[in-house]
Amino acid sequence: MSNETAVFSKDAASAVADSSETTAAYGAPTLEVQLKMLDAGLEAPSYAHPGDAGADLRSREDVHLAPGERKLVPTGVSIALPDGFVALIHPRSGLATKHGLTVVNAPGTVDAGYRGEIAVTLLNTDQNHAIDLKRGDRIAQMVIQRVEYAQFVAVDQLSDSVRGTGGFGSTGGFNAPKA
Repeated sequence: MSNETAVFSKDAASAVADSSETTAAYGAPTLEVQLKMLDAGLEAPSYAHPGDAGADLRSREDVHLAPGERKLVPTGVSIALPDGFVALIHPRSGLATKHGLTVVNAPGTVDAGYRGEIAVTLLNTDQNHAIDLKRGDRIAQMVIQRVEYAQFVAVDQLSDSVRGTGGFGSTGGFNAPKA
């Protein structure tokens, strides 16, 4: 695998190779994804630690988000996924917890046929404080997964299940009476 197609950081790969507590394959790449960097000054998507599911995506530009504001933020990355795979764009938990920054349509979907720049719609949920992101800051995580293709079959009645039609809140919540 060439450096242009790898989405696994050298530091994480070294940690896998140096660790006596992991097998040689733990956290090692299992899928080649073509990667085109649209901005040579940015780091490629990378995994922070061996075994991490999400590769970090970075902001291609400085971004100011006022309280409650959302913006589409380019990452400088385009990919070519093999057929049967999808990339899902998730918020970074630290940014969400510490700053109220999230991905609006989480997870965002990057289909296998898409070849354009991956962009992330960020939302500042903090009502009092603006967020300033710098070019190169990690803004989201990209998780690559296999896809199952469903054949939808029209029926007059669905098969029974234990849950039935119970929807939102049907299993209880923090104010539910104790059994």
